[in-house]
Parts: sequence; C-alpha cells; structure tokens
Amino acid sequence: MEKSQFSFEVVHECDGARAGIFHTPHGDILTPVFMPVGTQASVKGVTPEMLNALNAQIILSNTYHLHLRPGEEIIKKAGGLHKFMHWNKPILTDSGGFQVFSLSKLRKITDEGDEFSSHLSGERKFMSPEKCIDIQNALGSDIIMQLDVCSEGGAPFSEALEANRLTKLWLERCFDHHKNPKQMLFPIVQGNIYKDLRLQSAKDAIPYAKCGIAIGGLSVGEPKETMYEILDLLNPVLPHDQPRYLMGVGSPDCLVEGFARGVDMMDCVLPTRIARNGTAFTHEGKLVVKNSKYKEDFSPIEDGCDCYACKHYSRAYIRHLINAGEMLGATLLSIHNLHFLTHLAQDCRNAILNDTFKQFKSNFFEKYKF
Repeated sequence: MEKSQFSFEVVHECDGARAGIFHTPHGDILTPVFMPVGTQASVKGVTPEMLNALNAQIILSNTYHLHLRPGEEIIKKAGGLHKFMHWNKPILTDSGGFQVFSLSKLRKITDEGDEFSSHLSGERKFMSPEKCIDIQNALGSDIIMQLDVCSEGGAPFSEALEANRLTKLWLERCFDHHKNPKQMLFPIVQGNIYKDLRLQSAKDAIPYAKCGIAIGGLSVGEPKETMYEILDLLNPVLPHDQPRYLMGVGSPDCLVEGFARGVDMMDCVLPTRIARNGTAFTHEGKLVVKNSKYKEDFSPIEDGCDCYACKHYSRAYIRHLINAGEMLGATLLSIHNLHFLTHLAQDCRNAILNDTFKQFKSNFFEKYKF
C-alpha cells in the first residue's frame, strides 16, 4: 500500500480539551470541529457555496442512503462524491450501521453481515463488512467508517456484549479488505452504557486505528450525564496522537462538553432539522422563531451574529416564511444554525489555544438555557 496521506498533530491542550490539525488529501481540518451532515450528498437547504461561507471544513454523507439511492456506481461514474456534490473539501462517510439500526425494523444480523429491508422499497438488502468498504471506496470519501453494530441506549448487557463481538469481528474484516491509501478507515468503539464493555471495545479497536478512531452508540437514548461519564472513561484510553470522532452528537451543550473531554470531531443533523421546524440556536438557548410573539420582531435571530441570515433578515420575516411554508425560511435558519455550531467549535479552539477554555466553558453555560 502507498504511504498514507493522512496525519494528525495536537498543537495545544487546555483543561482536557485539544486543538489539533488533521491533514487529509482534500485539505487540513482545524480541530475541534463541527461537521455538517449531508446524508444524501446534500446538507439540507444549503449549497456548498453557503457552507464555504460559514467556514464548514468537512461534511458527512451516508453509505446506507447513497447505496440505496442513487447507488455508488453512479457516483463513481460521476468522478466520486466530491465531484458529484461539488464539494472540494474533506468528506466523511458513515458506514450505515446506525441507519440500519434506526430505520429498519426487520433486520437479521449474523457473523456474515447485516440483512435488512430498504426503508424506501421494502426490498431485502445485505451489507457485509467487505461490501461496506467497497461502497465507500466507490464513493471516494476521505474518511470511511467500519461496519459496526449499534445497540439502543440502556440495552441489556447481553445485547451490548454481542454488538461488541460483531463490531470487533467486522472491524477485522473491514481492515483486511480496505486497500485505498487515499481513504482513512476509522474503527468504532461501542459498548453501550457499560464501562467494562466500552474499555474492551476500545482495546479491540485501537490496534486498527491508524489515524483516527470513532466513538459510536452514544446519544441513542441514554442520559447526557451517562454519555459524559463514558467520554471521561475513554479520554485517557484512546490514542493521544489521533483524531477522536464522537458520532452523531452535536447540540451546542454537547459540543462544548464533548470537546472538554478530548473529542476532536462531532456531527449532527440537528441544526438543519430544527431549522425546518422554525427553531434557531442562540447563545441563550433555542429560539422558536415561528412563535406568534415574533410576528412584529424586526431584530435579527441573534444580536451580534454575522451570519448571512442575521445580517439581512428579521425574526418577523423568517417567521412569516416558516409559517407560509416558504423554503427560504428553512434555508435561512439552517444557515444560522450551521454558522452557530461551526463558529462555536472555532471559538472553543481559540479558547484552547489561548489557555482560556475553562473560563470559556463557564461563560457559555452561564448564558445557555436548555
């Protein structure tokens, strides 16, 4: 195999939080970082140009969804995911393990792989570790994930133990099958809420972590305090010289708490999802713009915010768009919410570099209301 085009360096640490640089074939990622989610090769409601304007450094797409529609071969013929979706910065693809877990009620898991029903057509599908890698190789993303098994938060110990066994077995097969030096394979730590299983899964995953490791199976029903305990447990165990990716977690409070526990990369569909429902992030908590009290409020979503939406539009106008069913309303709120999270991550990085992260975190939670 050719020499890897990936490397990571921690440039500074402060009160448990890390500032780093993740070098990839499609550019450097300054961490900690929030990653917008473009599940089906599109971040809902916004264009790549808009994402660039709000300083998004990397976006996610999903193996499960793109395999079902339009199919990885079409994307490969288009020149890969970067060309297909007009995005020239890094892309991470999730393996689809969580989507099979959450979307398919009829699934059968064996040592060979995951058999499930398409949520689109009901057609029976089969995903093996090798096929998962083949699909992601065809997509051409920079960072790829192993096929894993996610169990519901608080599931019985026996179920979590079996998920760990399969995740380890499938990791070995993913690792053996993956040959592309232009893509970095992240192993995934599972274990549910059980600390001994988390530590064992980390031990199983670390030998396969060459430049990155993921923490999966959190924010799937367990209390946030439990998630933080798991992150505290894993922080001293995971490789120090590699980026750590906490999968599918990205509310403002979780972002700050995750970075405080040594996490470098986080993602979530939340900013665009709540935007479509007329809700915005602010430093004082969520703002439900569609509520009637903002009918004649001609101030921006958040004073002091320099995103496109706040510079040009009022709460009253965006409320009108949302309640009238106009697509622009969801787009403007998506721009604001994505800007809020990408810049929150950047503010965390700056505080780490300036040795003020502890005070930054305290100030953030003094204002932020859940």
